[in-house]
Amino acid sequence: MMMRDYFNIVLFFCFIILVLGRAVMLRRKGIKALLFGAADKSDFWLVPMIAVIIYALLAAAFGLPFPAILLKPLAGNEIVRWVGTALCAASLLWFAFALKSFGDSFRVGIDETAPDKLVTAGMFAVSRNPIYVAFLSYFIGIMLSYFNITSIAAFALFFAAIHRQILREEKFLKKYYGREYEDYCKQTRRYL
Repeated sequence: MMMRDYFNIVLFFCFIILVLGRAVMLRRKGIKALLFGAADKSDFWLVPMIAVIIYALLAAAFGLPFPAILLKPLAGNEIVRWVGTALCAASLLWFAFALKSFGDSFRVGIDETAPDKLVTAGMFAVSRNPIYVAFLSYFIGIMLSYFNITSIAAFALFFAAIHRQILREEKFLKKYYGREYEDYCKQTRRYL
């Protein structure tokens, strides 16, 4: 296993720890942050997809059983792979700053019952969706690190899922915050 594989696995689990850590912190304040699937049960199709991605990362790193054709690099060299890992690390930092900017408003899913204030400062002044930008740049990094059928498919599927979620959230935010959200949209881009 390459040192790069260790970094990629650690970075992936750091993302998970940051999300769960923030959810626990908010739970202690009486805020339910994990609302995944509450507004739309079809969100749960992401769970097996994430499990496959985690297993594929572990299979590539530790030689676990997985169809070799799906893990074989299609192109790239070691420099590009390290650039991918560096992008994953930068994405983790971006994500941490976005979580800090989000404050107590952080939710995984749409909180239709108790939404917090509209966050427009910090990382949200750069992007309306800095959390999703972090996820997408992370998966671009994974794609560059491995550039195989699995990493390309994971990026394509996650991009589609994230874009779908953004559109759903925008619809809710426009309805809930009205003019304030519309003004924010005029000042700040959806992605970057």
